[in-house]
Amino acid sequence: MNEANQRVGETAGQIDPAANAAASGEAAADAVAAAEARALESRNNYLRAVAEMENFRKRTDREIENARKFAIERFAQELVPVSDALEAGIEAGTANPGGPALLEGAQATLRELHRAFDKAGIKIIDPAGQPFDPAWHEAMVAQESTEHPANTVVAVIQKGYSLNGRLLRPARVVVSKAAAAN
Repeated sequence: MNEANQRVGETAGQIDPAANAAASGEAAADAVAAAEARALESRNNYLRAVAEMENFRKRTDREIENARKFAIERFAQELVPVSDALEAGIEAGTANPGGPALLEGAQATLRELHRAFDKAGIKIIDPAGQPFDPAWHEAMVAQESTEHPANTVVAVIQKGYSLNGRLLRPARVVVSKAAAAN
């Protein structure tokens, strides 16, 4: 009977409710920890997706704004020589007065063109007397000068133009340099 009691005791130990409760408590704690880890990972993925969408929206808004600001850039580059030609014609007409009505018409046309430039965000760069800035000016000649400080724009050969702060064409200028010592 000892053997039978021993077998019954072993079988009873396998069905022990306290041992089963402890085992199921550990399994439940593991399941809760796994669920919390998945929830944290899902939350992090959600936050990354929200941040990525916000960055995409901002980038798209910036690109749309730039497209609006610079859509006329190619057209503006074509109009700049027209302005130059009108200015040259006015200067020639002033030096050689042959027809005052023609000169007045050219001046009125130039004023209208400059008004259209202003409305479109095109600015004229006329740096006479200002310090030389290689970002906005193109030095064509360096000329010795005692009247101007070194690296100052002495004369403008051709005006420059910018579109909403972006350079269309640099101003072509004559820049002063220090006079050579004799």
